[in-house]
Amino acid sequence: MNIGKDNIVMIRGIIIAGAVAVLLLALGGCSKKQDSGHSATLGSATGSAAGVVWSIPARWQTQGQRQMRVATYAIPAVEGDSEPAECAVFYFGSEQGGSVDANIDRWYGQFNHAASPERGTMDVGGLKVTTVAISGAYLAPSGPMMAPTGEKENYRLLGAIVEAPQGLVFFKLTGPAKTVNAAHADLNSLVGSLTKQG
Repeated sequence: MNIGKDNIVMIRGIIIAGAVAVLLLALGGCSKKQDSGHSATLGSATGSAAGVVWSIPARWQTQGQRQMRVATYAIPAVEGDSEPAECAVFYFGSEQGGSVDANIDRWYGQFNHAASPERGTMDVGGLKVTTVAISGAYLAPSGPMMAPTGEKENYRLLGAIVEAPQGLVFFKLTGPAKTVNAAHADLNSLVGSLTKQG
């Protein structure tokens, strides 16, 4: 069978186009799988402090008022963890509550056997946000003097410190490592929703 040069070129083009289409479909599928682990559903409820407002993740449960806190959110435990995590939000007033570095050092001091904190910074709608992650044995501070109430192994802290128009706002998510890791996308979505009021 004699196939002309024009036909060979056309067949090669069809094969290459098909291969490219298959590759693009495969890459599209991979990106969807990767993105699914980094998104979370935000609910209609919001929180606010110091001139900023944020949306609360849908699966987080808003708790009652607590001393020194703007808000407290309970985060359901994942399978394998015996207790939930919580995200506490603090605002102490303009130029109150210490610096970003001082608070990260304080949070780090609430852990035993922890590696150095993982830090990062980002801009969210013109707001500077410093992020931190710490893992280790948590000393679980509680009470008016924030004294340790016992050591909790395999805990994790994810923090976001927002330089809001009226001062620093602190988001401190702590709990068993698996549950906190599962809530990381929720916290990222909350932080990504931050906007200035007015």
